[in-house]
Amino acid sequence: MGKKDASTTKLPVDQYRKQIGKQDYKKTKSALKATRLKAEAKKTSSGFRDAFLVIAAILFFVLCVYAFFYLNLSTEINLDVDVD
Repeated sequence: MGKKDASTTKLPVDQYRKQIGKQDYKKTKSALKATRLKAEAKKTSSGFRDAFLVIAAILFFVLCVYAFFYLNLSTEINLDVDVD
C-alpha cells in the first residue's frame, strides 16, 4: 500500500524533467549532436581560460607588490644637504 500511495504524488522536478525529455525527442538527431558537441567544446576550453585567469591574477599581484615598493622606496630623504 505504501508504494501505491507514494507513486501517485509526483515531484515538480520529475515533472519538469519529463517535459524536457518530451521536448528533446522533438529535436532532430543532427541538432542534438550539434548541441552535445558545443557543450563538450565549452567544457574543454574552460581549462585554458581558468589557467589564463590564474596566471593573470598572479601577474597582477606581483605588479601591485612591485608598485607598492617602488612608490614607497622612490621617495628618498636626502640627509646630506649642507645648510650654509
